Amino acid sequence: MKTFKYILFLLLIAIIGTSIYIAVQPNSFEVTRTRTMKIPAAVIYSNVIDFKNWQDWSSWVEADPDMKITLADKTRGVGGSYSWEDKDGIGTMTNLEAVPNTSIQQEMQFGEFPKSDISWKFQRTEDGSTDVTWTISGKDLPFGFKAFATFSGGMEKQIAPHYERSLEKLDSIVSLRLKAFSVNVDGITEYGGGFYMYKTTAATGTNISQLMGKQYGEIMGYMAKNNIVASGMPFTIYNDMNPETGNIIMSNAIPIMSKVTVEKESEILCGFMSNLKALKTTLKGNYTNLPKAWEAAMGHIAKNGLEMSDVKPFEIYTNDPGNFPNPADWVTEIYIPLK
Repeated sequence: MKTFKYILFLLLIAIIGTSIYIAVQPNSFEVTRTRTMKIPAAVIYSNVIDFKNWQDWSSWVEADPDMKITLADKTRGVGGSYSWEDKDGIGTMTNLEAVPNTSIQQEMQFGEFPKSDISWKFQRTEDGSTDVTWTISGKDLPFGFKAFATFSGGMEKQIAPHYERSLEKLDSIVSLRLKAFSVNVDGITEYGGGFYMYKTTAATGTNISQLMGKQYGEIMGYMAKNNIVASGMPFTIYNDMNPETGNIIMSNAIPIMSKVTVEKESEILCGFMSNLKALKTTLKGNYTNLPKAWEAAMGHIAKNGLEMSDVKPFEIYTNDPGNFPNPADWVTEIYIPLK
């Protein structure tokens, strides 16, 4: 009997000691992880701000394939949310605030535990990469939450490995999506032509992108100064392409509604393209894949015995990269005029 009482006494002491240990644990917690990704901040932000993407890179989903994910009617932007259910209970996540391409504030509720604050920060580095910082924090923690955290090894041990793995998967998945592209030879079509403002220059494969940006900037500056309104998307006419040397003579152009008379000394000129028949090929993806699109177009011409006309081929950039941060969404149409 005395032995039993002694055991009960020891158990009581252990329980009291454990309770005191739990009670004196911090009333708040914070876990944060940062990963540098060689991806534009806008592309990463676009993925994270939409909960329908989360199950692709969530470490928790990877660890528990049976987890039930329920998407709300709205998953993207402020007010977007989703919920999940696993063996430990039901949780919800909601977007509360967002600064596009810079930060996201979220709130997580899991079971009966207090709500946790989630934050994302996307900071551009000097080399064009992005430091992605993901943080979870909680405060005014009740005894039950601290007990759970204590017996499970602490929030750092519970969450940090999942954050690290999730960020790794996010990096990998978004990087692959950046590289996605498709080429489609659409076939023979009619191009309506029209007037355009343009500037011609020589380029090589190594500086063509830089020169295009400079050329379009000068053309748009001239048009703004002279109140000339664009009537379509920018395009490039290839006056000469030397595959052996890589040298290119190109005219970068912007469509306009009617003919414009320019000053004699101006390098910005007004041109006109007649209605014509052409083979159209569409590239969806980064401009770095344009050689593959041109190869497909020229292969189609050779295979089908088509004859190119004397009119120079051209590319139309049908959407603005400024509005589509992921290069996989850029669309370029190639037109090769035919006889």
